[in-house]
Amino acid sequence: MKQLWSACIMLGLAAPAVAEITVDNCGKPLVIDETPERLVVHDMNMTEMAFALGLQDKIVGLTGITGWYKTSPTFDAQRGDIPELAPKYPTIENLVAASPDLFFAGWYYGMKPGGEVTPDTLAAFDIKTMVLTESCVHLSKDRPEASMDLLFDDVMRLGAVMDVEPKAADLVAGWKEQLSTIEAMTADQARPRVFLLDGPADAPFTAGKFAIPDAMIAAAGGENVTHDLETSWGRTSWEAVAASNPEFLVLLDYQTGNGAADTFKFLQDHPVMATTDAVKNERWIGLRYEELTPGPANIDAIEKMAKAMHPDLF
Repeated sequence: MKQLWSACIMLGLAAPAVAEITVDNCGKPLVIDETPERLVVHDMNMTEMAFALGLQDKIVGLTGITGWYKTSPTFDAQRGDIPELAPKYPTIENLVAASPDLFFAGWYYGMKPGGEVTPDTLAAFDIKTMVLTESCVHLSKDRPEASMDLLFDDVMRLGAVMDVEPKAADLVAGWKEQLSTIEAMTADQARPRVFLLDGPADAPFTAGKFAIPDAMIAAAGGENVTHDLETSWGRTSWEAVAASNPEFLVLLDYQTGNGAADTFKFLQDHPVMATTDAVKNERWIGLRYEELTPGPANIDAIEKMAKAMHPDLF
């Protein structure tokens, strides 16, 4: 757009009007009056959304990648020479130094309520913030429970803001078609009770009704045993999980040590979880962080879960 304006000025023509874009941002309007040219993205899942939309030439920095995760060769190839501004949570200084127009992040995905980096603190530096929808529940519990629209709508919002709506629409249409096929195959099957665990701990960290894995488990033909938790990601008790007697496990695989296999060994040795059907029958799957947070990897992850839970269908 800036090049078009320059050409118009050289030819003595009037500069074209820029269409203002307004998208929802945790219930508040995010108004974009000019397509962002300098984007900073936090976390693996949101970065993969931006990569799927082909936005690498607009990304001036990433945050929150290498401090927690092992990246894949595919991710590294897509990233190229895009710099990482901070390995975990960014500071105001990290972000301001990159001079971004837009920061794409979420609550507890790069920002903390009342913390140093928030939409309000960044606004003072003329940096706008697009907030991951799944994370909005940390500001208000008045949110609908998770659905795959958390992914679809965020990709469409990012597409609108970055002026690549046709690409976003094509991606979402393909994902919806793939998802419909999976859901049709599992529709008439018994739905196993599923428990998701984010690593060994004194109290299990898992997904409640506002986290996208809740919707993913349902789409794969399962039933999340922690669906009634009034949170996105949060803690419960081992006694409550064991009482639900899960039949299948989804284990977050950080790809360190033996990965999800180490977590399953922890459950085999756990005094109450060892008695559950899922552990006794060794029914589990390991999935990576970016597969279990809103992002392009979600749909293939749903298919992986469906195949593991319903092997006779595939």
